[in-house]
Amino acid sequence: MPVTIKKTEMPVQAPDIRKNNFEQVSLGYTVEMALEEAQRCLNCKHKPCIAGCPVGVKIPEFISQLKSGEYEAAYQTIRETNALPAVCGRVCPQESQCEAECVRGIKGEAVAIGRLERFAADYHMQHFSEVTEAVKSNGIPAAVVGAGPSGLTCAGELAKRGYEVTIFEALHQPGGVLIYGIPEFRLPKKIVAYEIENLKKLGVKIQTDIVIGKTISVDELFEQGMRAVFIGSGAGLPSFMQIEGESLNGVYSANEYLTRINLMKAYLPDYGTPILKGKSVAVVGGGNVAMDAARSALRIGAESVSIIYRRSMEEMPARQEEVEHAMEEGVQFHLLTNPVRFIGDENGWLRGVECVKMELGEPDASGRRRPVAQKGSEFFLDIDTAIIAVGTSPNPLIRKTTDGLEVNRHGCILTQEETGETSRKGVYAGGDAVTGAATVILAMGAGRKAAEAMDQYIQQNFGESNSLN
Repeated sequence: MPVTIKKTEMPVQAPDIRKNNFEQVSLGYTVEMALEEAQRCLNCKHKPCIAGCPVGVKIPEFISQLKSGEYEAAYQTIRETNALPAVCGRVCPQESQCEAECVRGIKGEAVAIGRLERFAADYHMQHFSEVTEAVKSNGIPAAVVGAGPSGLTCAGELAKRGYEVTIFEALHQPGGVLIYGIPEFRLPKKIVAYEIENLKKLGVKIQTDIVIGKTISVDELFEQGMRAVFIGSGAGLPSFMQIEGESLNGVYSANEYLTRINLMKAYLPDYGTPILKGKSVAVVGGGNVAMDAARSALRIGAESVSIIYRRSMEEMPARQEEVEHAMEEGVQFHLLTNPVRFIGDENGWLRGVECVKMELGEPDASGRRRPVAQKGSEFFLDIDTAIIAVGTSPNPLIRKTTDGLEVNRHGCILTQEETGETSRKGVYAGGDAVTGAATVILAMGAGRKAAEAMDQYIQQNFGESNSLN
């Protein structure tokens, strides 16, 4: 079979069907599809795709194993550096990371690395029993704050080194943004639960409903004997636009809206979680969170859903696949458009939004052209629900209750980039608590680096180690 310049297509649910359910949109490769796509990999000597992966997955190696029909070996190769392969295969922005470096992409489409990673993980779950066993303990306790991608990864890496790791999670269920932020149709929660169970088999303990800075402080964790602490508490504090009418009934932050749907299961008929099922919904923002909110609104019964984004499609930060899926499902896009005020009725309920058209000026600090309002271009949209998805920042609770922990002007914890070391001795941090809202795989990369640095710190300061290095 000749090798094509295009990726092997991924089967998906039809748009008119999937927009009415929360089942997975992308259905995954069959064995035949995976083998066909794997043949497209050139197995380059300089392996540029590995450099594009924040956790350094041995991409050509696992794809070669797939070519040979060694599906379980491929999965184990991925697991050497990636603690959550089934998750990353579904939600990572491969097009801007590993696949962006793929040589195949020069004269065609890059190898579908993410789809192949998902196939290997799914094949493993379907055909093999997990044999993860706890590593012999070295008796040294370490703490991880937050059970999101960075915290789970850090905990796993420490557990592999023999540490007695306890994760402290504020919510009643571990998983962080994987649970409360990403909808079921993109990332089934049973997959997150599977990966968390693997960590528990390594010996990781998880305590939920523990708010660090409120229930217990970082200082108290050290008083209880923890040798080092990793902060992976994420960026769960929503940002708003600070415009008129944001306090009206019917205006949500994307965090609240998605948490009600995902973690609190408002999309299921037998759950009583209250959520406004608007007829006409507008989502402000252009990232993955905005796409998730818009597509979720459709699925819980909205008659029309639109995205309001102040830049053009080229600047939109959401994954290309998520944008395409949203369009196929009927989400409307108001590009180069920005809300200036929300308008309510006499009872305080949202009834519309006034917007202004934008044009792109000179690049700003992000490197993207800065949107500038066009005078006299105001117009009105009739809506009864608005969802604000313009970013998040870390909750200030930990920094306010932890002396000596330096943060930047956005409230993000300052760290050494290569180690995750903070200004506080023995305290490390990574993920969205450091970078602000970013990607799952970048958070995982930070957790992995921090675990290695924490191991070295404990060796040097306490003379105790069970390092893998």
